Amino acid sequence: MRTLLAVAALAAAFPAVAFAQDTDTPTTTETSVTETAPDGSRAFGIEPYFGVMGGYEQFDNSHPAAGIPKAPGGRDFDGGIVQGVVGVNVPLGPVFVGVEGNATKGFKGDIDWEYGVAGRAGFRIGESGLIYGKAGYQWVNFDALGNDSRDFHDITAGLGVEVGPKDIGLGGITGRSGVRLRLEVNSFGKDFNSFQPMAGVIMHF
Repeated sequence: MRTLLAVAALAAAFPAVAFAQDTDTPTTTETSVTETAPDGSRAFGIEPYFGVMGGYEQFDNSHPAAGIPKAPGGRDFDGGIVQGVVGVNVPLGPVFVGVEGNATKGFKGDIDWEYGVAGRAGFRIGESGLIYGKAGYQWVNFDALGNDSRDFHDITAGLGVEVGPKDIGLGGITGRSGVRLRLEVNSFGKDFNSFQPMAGVIMHF
C-alpha cells in the first residue's frame, strides 16, 4: 500500500516539476527586436546627406549686424540666393543631432557669396520627416559694396522641417530612397538682423 501511495505521489508531482522547468528555461525560438526610428530606418547610426536649396534674404538696414554698413538710400541689402549644403545626421532613436556646412551664391540682388557651418538638433516625425532647430556661424559678402568688399561674419540661427515622400503621399514613387523636401527660415546676427526663407531638396543616403 505504501509503495502504491509513493508511486501515485511521484506521478502527481512530475507534471508540476516539468512545468516549472519549462517556464524557467529560456527557449531558443525567441527573436530579438531591432529598435528603429519612426521612418523605419536604424534608430542609431550615421546618415550623411547633401542638397540644393533656393530662397531670398533681406538684411535689416536700420540695425545692421557684424559691421555691415547701411545701404545707400535707406534701403535693405537683399537678393535671391541658391545654396548647396552637405552634412551628417546622427540618429538617437526618435531624435537626432548633426552638423551641416553651406556655400551660398547670390543672384539678382546685393549678395555675392555666403558660407558657414551650423549644428542641428531635432525630432524625427511621421514616416520620414524631421523637425529641427539650428545654430552656427556665417560669413557674407555683398556685390553692392564692390569687388573689394570684405566678408562680414556673425552667428546664425534657424528653424526647419524636412518632409519625406511617404508624408506627402508619394510613398509608391520613390519609396524610402532618402529624398526629402526641406523648408527652412534662418537669420543672421545676434538680434536676428536678416530674414532668409529657403526651400529645397535634400538627399539622404
